[in-house]
Amino acid sequence: MRGEHAGYACGAVLGYLGDLIAADPRRGHPVAAFGRAAGAVERRLWRDHRGHGTAHTLVCAGGAAVGAALLERALRDRPGARTALTAAAVWAVLGGTSLAREARAVGGALAVGDLDVARERLPHLCGRDPQSLDGPQMARAVVESVAENTSDAVVGALVWGALGGVPGLVAFRAVNTLDAMVGHKSPRYRRFGWAAARLDDVAGWPGARLTAALAVLAGPDRRGALRAWRADGGAHPSPNAGPVEASFAGALGIRLGGTLAYGGRVEHRPVLNGDARPPQVPDIERAVRLSRRVGLLALGVTVAGRLAAGTVRRRSLRGNGRRTR
Repeated sequence: MRGEHAGYACGAVLGYLGDLIAADPRRGHPVAAFGRAAGAVERRLWRDHRGHGTAHTLVCAGGAAVGAALLERALRDRPGARTALTAAAVWAVLGGTSLAREARAVGGALAVGDLDVARERLPHLCGRDPQSLDGPQMARAVVESVAENTSDAVVGALVWGALGGVPGLVAFRAVNTLDAMVGHKSPRYRRFGWAAARLDDVAGWPGARLTAALAVLAGPDRRGALRAWRADGGAHPSPNAGPVEASFAGALGIRLGGTLAYGGRVEHRPVLNGDARPPQVPDIERAVRLSRRVGLLALGVTVAGRLAAGTVRRRSLRGNGRRTR
């Protein structure tokens, strides 16, 4: 048991370093392969019905989790291979380095006034309609995307890895990917994507709260982050994006939220940290640096939590053994 938890901790650190060094490959990423498989399943199962969407979610996310569990179990007597599997899984599900790279690409284009390039790169970060956005609006979109994806692409995955090992990592990324694919309120996916969207809300809940808390600790304005989280986090239509975006807004001393165009629809979202100034291009780099600090803290917290849980369990087992004797 001790080796299992230590092996996970070592694998998580190696996988995190792998993401820092190698980021996501342009081709052949495991998450992209999962997306193609999920798309094939969707073509067979799609009906404008929640039940079919639920089946799609169970087949895709459940299949990925079961496959990961079987692979991890097959390596239970090979600690080195199991650590390597954990490292590979952590690397595959994390997206912090790619997130920073894409945010900086848009920020660099905005800094030199090249709105066409910024609009071309923005869809790599979020699903908003770039042609309807000017420079300041794109800066806001990038900061909001960095905040939300710090939770989705980094912290949430680390939380579920600490809780469930490789199956937890894989299941979280599968659910998050399905939500990105079908969890929309469009006519095609309003019913079919309902299960994926609701499951993503549940899976993202602990990671979003940890992200918000770490943004308070790591941000340049701790009081502002906590105040904005408490005042505005619950006003957002997303139960998980709200706390994260509000805490980032308060930590950076900027205003987020408001009107946006998304998926062909215009949405009027609540303003977060409304007394502050609107975001500017330099705030993109500030948001990326905050995201990096939050991700590193999340690695430390989740690895420490996993090791502590192993220590508690070992002591419990020893205590039970003494009582039975």
